Amino acid sequence: MTAPPPPELLRGKALTLKDLTVSFDGFKALDGLTLTVQPGELRCIIGPNGAGKTTMMDVVTGKTRPDSGSAWFGDDVNLLALSEPEIAEAGIGRKFQKPTVFEHLTVFENLELSLWGDKSFWRALVARLKPAERAHIEDILEVIGLVAQRAVPAGTLSHGQKQWLEIGMLLMQEPDLLLVDEPVAGMTPQETERTAELLVSLKAEHSLIVVEHDMDFVRSIARRVTVLHEGRVLADGDMDQVQNDPRVIEVYLGA
Repeated sequence: MTAPPPPELLRGKALTLKDLTVSFDGFKALDGLTLTVQPGELRCIIGPNGAGKTTMMDVVTGKTRPDSGSAWFGDDVNLLALSEPEIAEAGIGRKFQKPTVFEHLTVFENLELSLWGDKSFWRALVARLKPAERAHIEDILEVIGLVAQRAVPAGTLSHGQKQWLEIGMLLMQEPDLLLVDEPVAGMTPQETERTAELLVSLKAEHSLIVVEHDMDFVRSIARRVTVLHEGRVLADGDMDQVQNDPRVIEVYLGA
């Protein structure tokens, strides 16, 4: 019997960015950026401030429209033809650096509100979870390690726990691609280690792009690292290749 394909081939779509250019008042935030992320891949993006990392994520999520170039999700989803909500519905989720959880609601309620569907106040007030929806929330609580905190207000969580909850809120929507911006900024060493474990555990069913400045953290999670500089790819490879690249040392890592 033929073995089943690995999970990353059952779910997920490749992200293909080609020749993207974005200018702001004459400054090129992206300058012909070309990048491909495969299904099931965890890619780390590093680079100095102003390298184009945030602008790249803004283009992928529809917040910024490029002057030229193309952005495809899989073979058939033209991201440049979609609005921000349509891109989210297509399977792309984004987590910003600062967690934005509903602090007065419990952890469970935060996840509940992240389910797809009508988010009107009335529906949220009267809705009753279906068994499959409740099971999905329970699964996500396990994944993010917050089972014991399910009934506590999100505002009482530690900084790291809030980050995990927000990742869980994205996972409720079952995205194929997660964009994660500086996930371990401000975390304790223990929280940083747990975050690394969480992100690595997700890549079997999701593609991930992680933007981060903590090089020890990047080394702990990434098989492939892309360095951006002045809106272009400066270097690409494993962590050892990148760290020993003279160009990367000069513009980002230092001597």
